[in-house]
Amino acid sequence: MAEDPPSSDIPWTEKYRPRSLPEVCGQNEIVERMRAYARHRNVPHMLFSGPPGIGKTTIALALARELFGEGYSSSFLELNASDERGIDVVRGKIKDFARTLPLSAVPFKLVFLDESDALTPEAQNALRRTMEMFAGNTRFILSCNYSSKIIEPIQSRCAVFRFRPLGEEEVKGMVCLIAEKEGIALDAGAAKAICYVSEGDMRKAINALQGAAAVSRHVTEELVHKVSSRARPEEVRRMLEAALKGDFAGAREKLDFLMLNYGMSGEDVLLQMYKEVTALGISDREKVALVDRIGEYNFRLVEGANERIQLEALLAQVMLLSEKG
Repeated sequence: MAEDPPSSDIPWTEKYRPRSLPEVCGQNEIVERMRAYARHRNVPHMLFSGPPGIGKTTIALALARELFGEGYSSSFLELNASDERGIDVVRGKIKDFARTLPLSAVPFKLVFLDESDALTPEAQNALRRTMEMFAGNTRFILSCNYSSKIIEPIQSRCAVFRFRPLGEEEVKGMVCLIAEKEGIALDAGAAKAICYVSEGDMRKAINALQGAAAVSRHVTEELVHKVSSRARPEEVRRMLEAALKGDFAGAREKLDFLMLNYGMSGEDVLLQMYKEVTALGISDREKVALVDRIGEYNFRLVEGANERIQLEALLAQVMLLSEKG
């Protein structure tokens, strides 16, 4: 192996977190609205909803910095609701912070509740009343993966922002920038592989890059897939194509290679099989039947069935589907 890997005192996901709204990658429409709020110093209660790793927490922190400057910590309370999810936290820590007047030039303070869909129904009802009572001097930002788990009275009090997974160009741009700053040689295929394994999650993409860079300063496509425990898309496709051609032994051999070489679990294999179905040269009817089978075997694995037996049974089902077609 070549030179010593790059070192850092903190993970790159924290090291390269934007400190202001203009630096945020993606979510352009939401960022523009946040900049308007910061410019006019007029922020409503807000609900951020979307999958992990796409900028919800980053935008809340960047907004706080835009509003309050570097001394934002005195006017900004950040809590993770998955750790502190009971009614006592709402009645104690949050209410105590919300009832005091702001010390900054901005006429309100901010409370940011991350993973707020983990709050109990009792805590959410108590929070609703707190949001109503102290709206004059405190604004609330709630962040969640599933907005349906937030009670309707809270949703109706908030401006709802739905975040989308980041696009390939946005992820690629950020990982190339980080690689340049860290002195890492990043192949074009490696950047594409990082986009594939991250699935629009910037945090996952940066972690994949840092994991690969810890092994070698020259990051390749193969290295990214190995450190991410993900197979190359074409390898999964070849396994499915072998089963569709009636070569069960060949498909089984490729399955063994995927699980042993990449250390993939049964569910990992199923998820990648699902992603590759659309790329197969079969009819739409066969694709629908194949997705149906993958869903059935995923349920079996979730229920605790033996993954090797179930995956091989799925390959057998794929072979039988092709014979029927």
